[in-house]
Amino acid sequence: MTKFMTSVTAMALAMAAVTGAAQAEYPEKPVEFVVPWPPGDLEDVLTRMIAEDFSEAYGVATAVVNKPGGGGGPFPGAIEVANAPADGYTVGSFIIAIPVVGPQIGIPELNPDPFVPLGNFLTYPFVIATSGDAPYDDMAGLAEYAGSNDVVLGHFGAPLVPTQVTFGLAKEMGFAFASDAAFDALDCNTLASGDVDVINTTLQQIFPCLDDVKVLASIGSERIPLTPDTPTVAELAPNLDVALWNGLFVHADTPQDVQDKIIAVAQKTMMSERALKLAADTGALVYWQTADEVKAQIITDIETMARIEGMLAQ
Repeated sequence: MTKFMTSVTAMALAMAAVTGAAQAEYPEKPVEFVVPWPPGDLEDVLTRMIAEDFSEAYGVATAVVNKPGGGGGPFPGAIEVANAPADGYTVGSFIIAIPVVGPQIGIPELNPDPFVPLGNFLTYPFVIATSGDAPYDDMAGLAEYAGSNDVVLGHFGAPLVPTQVTFGLAKEMGFAFASDAAFDALDCNTLASGDVDVINTTLQQIFPCLDDVKVLASIGSERIPLTPDTPTVAELAPNLDVALWNGLFVHADTPQDVQDKIIAVAQKTMMSERALKLAADTGALVYWQTADEVKAQIITDIETMARIEGMLAQ
């Protein structure tokens, strides 16, 4: 073979390799789903279902990585997704706070918002709860008790939506918490320890001891089926009506065909029997809300949170 032919052959092989790489179909390697909270809660369980279905649908390995910490920022899990390549191999499973609060609190990686939603799939059964032996049974009783006693609130992070809603409700009802503290997990042990008097958390976290706690209110526009006698915050204070959702997000530059493949699996997962059973067992709302609907929801939620912030500043 002549030197010329050798060069041509080498060039042809190189071009073939480049073309093959460019045409490789997504996904061709493991995909990581990042959950910015500890394992075990609803967003984690549902994200694991999506990851399992994704692996089965496309024949690649998947992993769900929990990145807890920084409930009030800096959201390390979200930052990891923001810093990852925009190729669909790192997918965020984010609560409302990431796109609504994250860009507002001085986190460089999240401002401007680097993400695009794929769709929402969960509305939490989020509650304000206290121990079963508390000397009050509802929010009105708590307001009266707090008038002459110190009440400590446990939350996931002061800037987060449920915490701000809880502060707003307290103000609407004429009282304020004496102090508050952030936790990565708010469950039966949090109340039993006596470190706080009231917590705002998901119903899933206190489900094992639901008979031993008092649920004072739920955050959202609809009552939770498992606590049908408990009023919503929206009933008590209509201007505080906001739903606490979770959805899938990727970097905004992720190709649309890649986004579509993730969406196709996640949408199917939310219609599965196991996802619907989880909803029935926990009081969660499980569904699929499209990307365009999520974008509109985010705009509305930002406006609502600005209104609450203004109210608390007065």
